[in-house]
Amino acid sequence: MNIVEIIEKKKKAMELSEEEINFFIEGMDSGEIADYQVSALLMAIVLKGMSKSETSYLTSAMLKSGDIIDLSGIEGIKADKHSSGGVGDKTSIAIVPLLASCGIKMAKLSGRGLGFTGGTLDKLMSFKGFNSELSEERFIEIVNKYGLAIASQTQNLVPADKKLYALRDVTGTVDSIPLIASSIMSKKLAAGADIISLDVKCGEGALMKNLESARELAGEMVEIGKRAGKQCSAFITDMSEPLGYMVGNALEVKEAIDFLKGEAEPRFYALCMALCAETLVAAGLFETEEEAEKKLEENIKNGSALKKLRQMVAAQGGDTSSLDDSSVLITAPVIYEVCAEEEGFISRIEADSVGLIAMELGGGRAKKDDEIDLRVGIEFNKKCGYKVQKGDLIAKIHARDLPSAERAEKRLRAAISISAEPVELPPIILDRVL
Repeated sequence: MNIVEIIEKKKKAMELSEEEINFFIEGMDSGEIADYQVSALLMAIVLKGMSKSETSYLTSAMLKSGDIIDLSGIEGIKADKHSSGGVGDKTSIAIVPLLASCGIKMAKLSGRGLGFTGGTLDKLMSFKGFNSELSEERFIEIVNKYGLAIASQTQNLVPADKKLYALRDVTGTVDSIPLIASSIMSKKLAAGADIISLDVKCGEGALMKNLESARELAGEMVEIGKRAGKQCSAFITDMSEPLGYMVGNALEVKEAIDFLKGEAEPRFYALCMALCAETLVAAGLFETEEEAEKKLEENIKNGSALKKLRQMVAAQGGDTSSLDDSSVLITAPVIYEVCAEEEGFISRIEADSVGLIAMELGGGRAKKDDEIDLRVGIEFNKKCGYKVQKGDLIAKIHARDLPSAERAEKRLRAAISISAEPVELPPIILDRVL
């Protein structure tokens, strides 16, 4: 068996065996297969695709390349959630404590983000002193005691994926659904949860721009999860406009806190409740999602969901004062108001443009070693479908200085459309894959 034969086989759209895929990953990992040969096979995969079996074999091979977290020391049902990313996506910070308040053990490993704004771990750094670098023993201890923890992935968690992604990023081979699915699911399976809930974003602010490709990705990931013996399901959710009112790290933490206090933008609220309800039903705690949602609403109203976030932040060394006064998080030097210049209905807010504006303000990374300014971002007062009068406040730009705020205003105005007639928004949940 040699890599050239494997490349030739895939170039002819032939199915690779489990042994051939294992040979490829092991050879890449050891350095016996050169980067240019790995890149050639990646391009063949992009052009010719992979079967469901091949994608499952690739996921398994990458999974075996590093650590697999053993959660057997955690009592009860363990769940994990993954989002394919988007603009204003702070759902993990909202739903992890809410699910923990219902008795699900939320042992979540997360990464830092590239692109529009930071990942979940970056956002959690808004709690001063928060420590995401937990040993496996401390991670399990916190989850057993409080029911939840969010920590950084170990350096040896699926190292083959890190090597593959570094090459995909520079060879134009990122946009392959089998490669995306195996990358995501190898890390989710390595994290050891019993139930995996997936949120696949769809729209201009997401990696999957249309419903067809989002369905394909969701289907691949659910299939991988089920083949691995996990309870796995996916929602396909709309990302044609930013999620919620806030875009930016500390701002998004504030919005997650507000959600746990019962104050939430309707579409963000609907998404979080749906994701949580499906997990509770999958865990066998409720027969129907309607019953589950009643419990979720109760735990928001009685404060037990917010209490779980407080316990997690404190256990991981973070300052919890912002949970009582979330204005502590609003600390950008300049807050610049953007008001409507005409009367009408907001018909469009371009999610990808808003994400780029937030990144240019300093809220995201173009390169992995870029520093993030947690304070900056965009706070919307009106979203798509809202009627505005001339002079009404649409948004606030949280910026480091006035010049950057003024630059952001010009781009933000170009990203917002106002029409004479009202518009009908797509539902936040576009489809489900079970």
